[in-house]
Amino acid sequence: MPSKPTAARATSERLLDVAESLLLEHGYDQVSVRAVNAAAGMNPAAVHYHFGSKEALVGALLERRLAPLWQDQLAELTARRRHGDPPGVAELVDVVLTPLAELTRDPRGRLHLQLLARVVLHRWDVGFASQWFGLGPWVSLLRAVRADLSTAEAGRRWLLTFDLVLHTLAAPDTTAPPGRAAFRTLRSFVIAGLDAP
Repeated sequence: MPSKPTAARATSERLLDVAESLLLEHGYDQVSVRAVNAAAGMNPAAVHYHFGSKEALVGALLERRLAPLWQDQLAELTARRRHGDPPGVAELVDVVLTPLAELTRDPRGRLHLQLLARVVLHRWDVGFASQWFGLGPWVSLLRAVRADLSTAEAGRRWLLTFDLVLHTLAAPDTTAPPGRAAFRTLRSFVIAGLDAP
């Protein structure tokens, strides 16, 4: 018989897989916690027991799918900063934009972008565990390049950056990735905004 942590992890993974499939097929507003539990063949309270809420379920799904996209690059940039070789603003922007732009290329990726946009733009607290889903590391990296910025100002700039990027890339009516020219414009605009005097 599997141990309790293994069984709980398997149940959580099953709920996440089912939720992702339902969200892909029907969209966030049409999928209820009850539907996720039923489709997973679980107790009506399973999502609440394992995640606490529909929003936290989405947060866990996003963290599982998106954290691997940038965690290695961000860890490398953070290590470089600690060793006196901070990345430039353009490099920081590329770490954000490139993986997110890749997500626009398929329906599952677009779902993840739309869910991430919902979480970020509505400022949901979904209990992300990965440090890269918070502003702190991003602020530290930006301030390593722009020491003249206060922590508060660097945070405001990152919030505006994430809002703009997610609003642009995750628009619900977006069925195709942005063209190269549009992507270059977004990249240039974000770099200029983060690096402005």
